[in-house]
Amino acid sequence: MTNSSTYRTILATSEGFYKEKGSKFLAYAVPCKTEEEVKKHLAVWRKEHFQAVHVCYAFRLGSDKKVFRASDDGEPSNSAGPPILGQIQSFDLTNVLIGVVRYYGGTNLGVSGLITAYRTAAKEALEQATIVEEEDHRIVELLFEYDQMPAVMAIVKAIPLHVEEQQFELSCRLKGSYPISNDRALAQLQDLKNVELIEHGIRT
Repeated sequence: MTNSSTYRTILATSEGFYKEKGSKFLAYAVPCKTEEEVKKHLAVWRKEHFQAVHVCYAFRLGSDKKVFRASDDGEPSNSAGPPILGQIQSFDLTNVLIGVVRYYGGTNLGVSGLITAYRTAAKEALEQATIVEEEDHRIVELLFEYDQMPAVMAIVKAIPLHVEEQQFELSCRLKGSYPISNDRALAQLQDLKNVELIEHGIRT
């Protein structure tokens, strides 16, 4: 990919399954943008699968792919989390969380068996997923008077700016975002006369 602000992720939740010597491995891949979202998904899985012996997982976040973590959740060191993370890396994905729930079947699989099981379950979940390319967005806020609305809205439509919040009274407020590859957008907004432009950073 030529634009560092673009990245590959999954469109929606997908699932995978692997069974070995009675042990069942249920994999869930979900799009996820923050560590708070990660915690919520893990809490749901642990509640739904309270009889499972392990809920191992890995995630990677951000278009720069610098935030990541892998957890073995009590399995032998590096036998579960890293193989799951390896699949995220293999598919070149980010903003994704994969959890693999294990129901113990009564027979130990050994470290190599566990690595194969967790890797295969995670891989199947990603093979079932719809992979999409997304892009970082710049978040901006516009403050202006009501009589300036026609000029402001013409630019908003031309960019186009994805409007997320708006308040139209005597004094108006509009908050939205646009792909950062749209180089002209910021200049167009800055050219609006008597409009206060507030930049709120980048959303991955």
